[in-house]
Amino acid sequence: MPQLQMPFFPQGVTHINNMLAFSKDKGRIAYVSGNMQLYTHEENDSVSFRMITAQFCANGIAKQAQIASTFGVPALAVKRAVKLFRQEGTRGFFKPRKVRSAAVLTPEVCGQVQSLLDSGMGFSQVAEQQGIKRDTLAKAARSGRLRAPARVAHAEVRSTKSERSELDSQAAMGMGASNVDARVAASLGELVAVAPLFEASLDVPCAGVLFALPALLAVGLLDGSQDHLKLPAGYYGLDSLLLLSAFMALARLQSMEALRYRAPGEWGKLLGLDRVPEVRTMREKLHALSQGDQPQKWGEALSKRWMHQDPDQASVLYIDGHVRVYHGAQTQLPKHHVTRQRLCLRATTDYWVNAMDGQPFFMVNQAVDPGLIEVIERDIVPLLDQQVPKQPGLLENAQRAHRFTLVFDREGYSPDFLLRMKKQRIACLTYHKFPGDDWSDEEFRACPVQLHTGEIVSMDLAERGTRLSNNLWVREIRKRTARAHQTAILSSDYQSHSPQLAGSMFSRWCQENYFRYARGSFGLDRLAEYATDVIPDTLRLVNPAWRELDGKLRKSTATLSRLLARFGATNMTEEIDVVKMERWIAQKAQMQEEIEHLQGEVSTLKVARKATAHHVKFAELSSEQKFRQLRTHSKQLVDTIKMISFRAETAMANILRPVIKRPDEARTLLRALYATEADLIPDLKAQTLTVHLHHMAQKNSDLAIQKLCEELNATETVFPRTSLRLILKLGSK
Repeated sequence: MPQLQMPFFPQGVTHINNMLAFSKDKGRIAYVSGNMQLYTHEENDSVSFRMITAQFCANGIAKQAQIASTFGVPALAVKRAVKLFRQEGTRGFFKPRKVRSAAVLTPEVCGQVQSLLDSGMGFSQVAEQQGIKRDTLAKAARSGRLRAPARVAHAEVRSTKSERSELDSQAAMGMGASNVDARVAASLGELVAVAPLFEASLDVPCAGVLFALPALLAVGLLDGSQDHLKLPAGYYGLDSLLLLSAFMALARLQSMEALRYRAPGEWGKLLGLDRVPEVRTMREKLHALSQGDQPQKWGEALSKRWMHQDPDQASVLYIDGHVRVYHGAQTQLPKHHVTRQRLCLRATTDYWVNAMDGQPFFMVNQAVDPGLIEVIERDIVPLLDQQVPKQPGLLENAQRAHRFTLVFDREGYSPDFLLRMKKQRIACLTYHKFPGDDWSDEEFRACPVQLHTGEIVSMDLAERGTRLSNNLWVREIRKRTARAHQTAILSSDYQSHSPQLAGSMFSRWCQENYFRYARGSFGLDRLAEYATDVIPDTLRLVNPAWRELDGKLRKSTATLSRLLARFGATNMTEEIDVVKMERWIAQKAQMQEEIEHLQGEVSTLKVARKATAHHVKFAELSSEQKFRQLRTHSKQLVDTIKMISFRAETAMANILRPVIKRPDEARTLLRALYATEADLIPDLKAQTLTVHLHHMAQKNSDLAIQKLCEELNATETVFPRTSLRLILKLGSK
C-alpha cells in the first residue's frame, strides 16, 4: 500500500503549488514534494529544466500556467516543451539538433542561374527549369546575390498580389507570419519591437491610406506617444499599432473585428511588417495601452498641442453632449432622451469640446449625466485653464476682457452660471431661454456675417442690453428670419461685434455635423471593449423616485394643457336649440370635471416632487436600481486616434477643396483614395519609399490627387523608424 506523503516542505523553498516547490542553492535547482527530492539540475541547464517541468505538467503535478508564472518563462515555451515530451519523451530534449542542409543557391547553382538570367530568361523560366522556387530567386536578387537582366530587373523583383497570397497561406507560423526569426526572438524577450522593412509589392489593397501618413504625423499621432503610452516589449511596436489603428479608421474599418476579414499580410505591407496582429492580440495591446490614466494624459497633451498650434481656434469653443446609445445586456444604464431618434434609450453621454470648424479637441465621458452646467464647471473648465493659450489673466484695467468664449445650447442657460463664468473671465454665448415678446422690425438691419467656412451671408440683426434675474447685464442679439421669426441669443462677450457673435452662434451646426459624420464614418458610438466598472458610492445622481414623479407631472401637465385648449375652443356655433344646447352644456361640464381632476392631480404631484430629494448618492440606491458603468479607458484611447484621423482627413480635404469643382465632395474623394490599391516600391540606395497609386475613376479626380501629391511630397515625410522618405505618385510611371 503506497504511503501518503505529507506536504511539509523545508524552509527557504519557493512553492509552485501546494504539492510542489523548488529551491536554489550553489548554482543548482532542486525540485521537492514535501521532504522528498524529485529532480535536480544545474541552474543554467535549460534543457533539463524544460524536460523536468514538462514531465510535471504532463503527469498532472503542476499546471503550465503555474510553471510559467513561477519561473517567469513564456507560456508558449512551456506549451511546446509539454508537446515535445508527449510526442518523443525525454529523448526528444537531448537528441542532436537538426542542422540546416546546404543552401539551395550554392555557389555552383548561383553560377548556373546567373548564366541563364544573363541569357535573357526571366525568373519564372529559370525557376521552372532549375526546380527552384521563384521567390527564392527574387529574394536572392533583392539581397544582391543574383544580378537580374536589365530588361527585367525593375519588374521581376516585385511580388504580385496572388503570389503574396500563396506565400502567406504557406507561412509556418500562421497566415502571413513569415518573419519567423523576429517572432521567436520577441517570444523569448530578445526583441523590443520589430523594425519596419518594406519590399516591392504590387496592387496592395487600401495602400491609399499611406497618403494620409504626412497629415497623421503632422497632427501628432506619434509625437509624445512614448511619453504617455507604455507598451511592453514584443513583436509589434507602439508606432506600428498607432499607425494601424489610424489606417483602419481612415479605411472605414469601424471596429477591430472588421480586421478579421482582411488579408493580414496585405495590411502588413502598409506598415513594413509581414502581417498585422490578430484581433485578439490587437485587443490585448490596446488594453495594455489603456491602463491607468495613460489615454487621458495623452489626449490632454494632444489637445494642448492643437490649441497652441492655432490659438484662434481655441478662442471660441463649442460644447455639446453626444448621447451614445448602449444596446447590450451587461448593465442597465440610465435612460437618456436621444434627440435623433426621439426616444428614451439606455445610454451614456459624452461631452465634446470642438473648434468652430468642427474639429474636436477632447471629450469627457459621463456614466451618470449630471447636466451640461455641472460638467462644464467640474470637468471642462479646469482642463481649458491648462490648455488654452494666450490668456490675458485678471487685468484690473480691462474688466470686460475675457480669456475665451464657450458656446452651448439652451441646456446651459442659467443666469447664475453665466455670472460665475464671467468672474473667471470666460465669456458665454447661448440661446435665450425666455426671450419674451418680439422686437419691432425697425430695430433690425442687414449685416454681413462671416461663417466658419469663410462664406459671408447677410443676416437681419438687432441688439439690446438685457438684465437677467440675478442683475447680470448681458448682450441680447436677435436674428430675424425671412418668415419674421426671431431667434434670441445672449452673450457675456462685451468686446466682439454683434455680427461676429452671430456667426459664432449660428455655426454651431458644424459640431452636430461632426457627430453625424464621425458616427457614420468612424464608428464613434461603437464599443472598444466589453467590460464594465463599478460606480463610486459618493457619486450624486438624479433620484429615481424624483424622476418618476417628474415624468408623471410632465405627462399630467401636458394632458391638462391640451384639455384646456380643447375646452376653450369648444363653442356653440350652431343655431340655438334646446337639445343641442343641453348636449353642449353636458360636454362642457364633463370637460370641466376632467380639468378639475387633472388640476388636483398636478397639485398633488407638485407637492410630492417638492418633498422628494432631487439628487441622491449612488450608495443610497436600492440593489435593483444600482448599475455598473461601461469601461471607458480603451474607448478614450480609440476615440483619441479617431480624432487624430478626422483632423488628418480635414487637413487633406482643405488641400483638395480649392482644386475640385464641388468642394463638398472633398471627403468623398478622400474615402475613395483610402480604398484604392497602390504599388509600394522601396529604394534602399536612394532611401525612398515610392507609393504608385492606381488611377481614380475620373480624370478630374486624378488632377485633384496629383495636386495633393505635390503638397504632401513637399513635407518630405520619413516613414517612422526607417530612413525611407515617402514619395507619393499617381500611376505607375
